[in-house]
Amino acid sequence: MPKLSHFDEKGGVVKCPTPWGHWWQTLDEVFVEVIPNSPVRSKEVSIKCTNTEISCAIANKEMFKGKLFDVVHGNEIIWTLENKGTLLNIVLPKAEFKGKEQIWPSLFVNSGENYCADATIFHEMKKKMDLEKFQIEFFDRGLL
Repeated sequence: MPKLSHFDEKGGVVKCPTPWGHWWQTLDEVFVEVIPNSPVRSKEVSIKCTNTEISCAIANKEMFKGKLFDVVHGNEIIWTLENKGTLLNIVLPKAEFKGKEQIWPSLFVNSGENYCADATIFHEMKKKMDLEKFQIEFFDRGLL
């Protein structure tokens, strides 16, 4: 049986721009990319995440904080500092992705800034996730 390729590596991602970086999603995860103003060290990063809320501060400056659009596994998030401290990546595993295919139109709800995807970006996200779903379904049936 052929291996399922890592979908993002083959097809790229559709990023939603924010004042602090970008966010994007796959069927099972939400990715947040923060670009600090200057290089930082891991001890300067503070990320607090529950199943429904997240906050991120760098060097005691709040980058974002809010109620997430949907539920994630808050105790399973992963964050990494890359490119000599000039890029912070946060991976949020969606809690209910099997069969639900929840497409997040925004990172947050009921916040001052929700970081909504505009209509074009949302449409491209949806197309990307439809392709991902198609690839997974065909892989499960042994057709890929």
